[in-house]
Amino acid sequence: MCGPCRIVFLGGLLISPVGAQEASPLFQTTSELVLVDVQVLHKATNTPVASLRASDLRIFEDGVAQEIRHFSRDELPLSVVLLFDLTASVHGPLKRLSQEAKGALEHFKPQDQVAVMVYGESARPLDGFSTDRDRNARAIAQAATMSTGEEAYFNEAMYQAASQLSQSGAPSSRPLIIWLTDNIPDFSDSKKLVHSEDDAFRALHEGGVVVAPMLLRDPMYRSLIAMMSPILSHMAKAHPPGDARKYAELTGGQAIGLRGKKPGERLGELIDELRGRYTIGYRPAESKPAGTFCKLRVELAPGGALRPSEWVVLARQGYYRK
Repeated sequence: MCGPCRIVFLGGLLISPVGAQEASPLFQTTSELVLVDVQVLHKATNTPVASLRASDLRIFEDGVAQEIRHFSRDELPLSVVLLFDLTASVHGPLKRLSQEAKGALEHFKPQDQVAVMVYGESARPLDGFSTDRDRNARAIAQAATMSTGEEAYFNEAMYQAASQLSQSGAPSSRPLIIWLTDNIPDFSDSKKLVHSEDDAFRALHEGGVVVAPMLLRDPMYRSLIAMMSPILSHMAKAHPPGDARKYAELTGGQAIGLRGKKPGERLGELIDELRGRYTIGYRPAESKPAGTFCKLRVELAPGGALRPSEWVVLARQGYYRK
């Protein structure tokens, strides 16, 4: 699978060269780099690799190997949209999360920016990007008091969250959407349809956004979906309503459950996992017209420390040239 990437103009940004030691001086670059967010997980335990080197990875653009010019872990700040589904099956966990939010938000670094959005048929921000964790917590508490009789339109929510990230004002940050959802989308009336699944994926790929869903589902809703699945699958062929697992896979994220833990505890763990991902960067070797979609593939290097049969690489599937 391929991972989150975007072309970033790193003028004035200090980044570590590949192979630099922790105490080595940083260098300044004004070259355009494609930055790709990468996670390597053990297939049996689903745990991240403890240590990784640039030489352990290979990256390809449209099948052509690229030279890794930047390699770091947890150096670039995060820009995060916390996106909350307002449907009934998510209300209980969201309320519990609001009570535990202060502890979860402490897992962010001081320079990480966080915004809070909610959605039904449309998505809207409750609070813009801020590094004030008390302010973030108040926005989550406000979300927990809200409800809606509207349907849940996933594609519109993803499109609007990606648009919100484009306004973060931190072009050198790593953009993320942490999405609390039951993963039960509604099919929008064609008259209400604003943005499709294709529109949403394009916005995410253009912004280099990683989607990280936290999946919640009441057993009552599971049985309802099972009964309706034949009808839903037929409708989805014409107008895909969106799927949290698919959004995660194509952007290099990972859909997770609570694993028997409290929502706030699991959110804190997820923040740590996302911050601990690796960032690799390369300069595109070939000039291509603006708007061209470039396919990406990140894989373990042959002869490296990790066996491909034991590990899986999460990374975005492509990006659009600017």
